[in-house]
Amino acid sequence: MPLVKLNEIGEESAWALWVVRESEEELAYRAMESCPEEIVSKQKRLEWLAGKALIKTLVEEVGLEYLGLRKDEYGKPFLKEHPHQISLSHSFPYVAAQIHPFTPVGIDVEQPKEKLLKVASRVLSPAELQDAGTDIVKHCIYWCAKETMYKIYGKRGLHFENQLNIAPFRIQQQGELQGTITTDVFTSHVVLSYTVQMDYVLVYTNFSEA
Repeated sequence: MPLVKLNEIGEESAWALWVVRESEEELAYRAMESCPEEIVSKQKRLEWLAGKALIKTLVEEVGLEYLGLRKDEYGKPFLKEHPHQISLSHSFPYVAAQIHPFTPVGIDVEQPKEKLLKVASRVLSPAELQDAGTDIVKHCIYWCAKETMYKIYGKRGLHFENQLNIAPFRIQQQGELQGTITTDVFTSHVVLSYTVQMDYVLVYTNFSEA
């Protein structure tokens, strides 16, 4: 699994992006796990194994022993025997992951596609729709940012359109986003970073000011 980028952010905090080039057998060896039989799609099997292999690699890169994953009642993944927060995303052939010692994290990778314009009215607020216009890459940044905030929140039930919001921004190859998560009981402001490459967009939790 060729490493595209690994960025350490302080002690035991990092994110990584990989591109899948291996066979299922190679990924299973790297992950030290077998893919569940109920996953029948070849691509889904590669994504599942690549995610496990990447998390294992990232955990070991920050000096921890990888002992496997568990999920909570909402399906959010956690490390076994470690208190660290993790997040995982895939958009074949890319897989991304982030880890932090104690703060909830989110990361999302996506490839800009026309389908984002078709679902935009169900995902973006009127102000965000106006800001994104018909720019597919900007729509992709908004989409990834909202997915990232949803993962930070870690529970179900949030509406992307009006409970996960991003302030208008000027698109660059790399930049920061100001996000707001709003529920019935609290409002949380988060800072996200994004990077735009030729065939993918990546958004992740920013801890540069920590």
